[in-house]
Amino acid sequence: MEKIRGFEVANGFENKGINMPIRKTKYSAGYDIEAAEDCTIPPFKLGQAPTLVKTGLKAYMPKDEYLMLCNRSSNPKKKGLVMANSIGIIDSDYYGNPENDGHFMFSFLNIKEEAVEIKKGDCIGQAIFQKFLIADNDSAVGSRVGGFGSTGK
Repeated sequence: MEKIRGFEVANGFENKGINMPIRKTKYSAGYDIEAAEDCTIPPFKLGQAPTLVKTGLKAYMPKDEYLMLCNRSSNPKKKGLVMANSIGIIDSDYYGNPENDGHFMFSFLNIKEEAVEIKKGDCIGQAIFQKFLIADNDSAVGSRVGGFGSTGK
């Protein structure tokens, strides 16, 4: 079978029981993503960096697509978790990068007063494959050289 788009276990997470994302219903847009390991998200304090929750996954897709990472609709109310970047954008050239193999993570802030415990296998968000368009006179020629947050360096 030809690979078009999908998920794989990222380097360093082999044999760690990482489950492949699934859609729960045939008309769901998003693939449910699980946490790769236990972690604690502390209550927010001004100046604090977001907590990166590992997925143990990387995603491959055509060059004119990206993977959009979205919060679960229940996370803010039930757990107090909001994504620090509102949504995450995983570009097609992030896959297999030399810095982290394309391992994508969710960036969370906790708006509750108590720490939130995430357990391995908890559903933490959704991932949606999307097409994107290029503007007239686009002249982008750069190549990705790193992992998380490396675009524009």
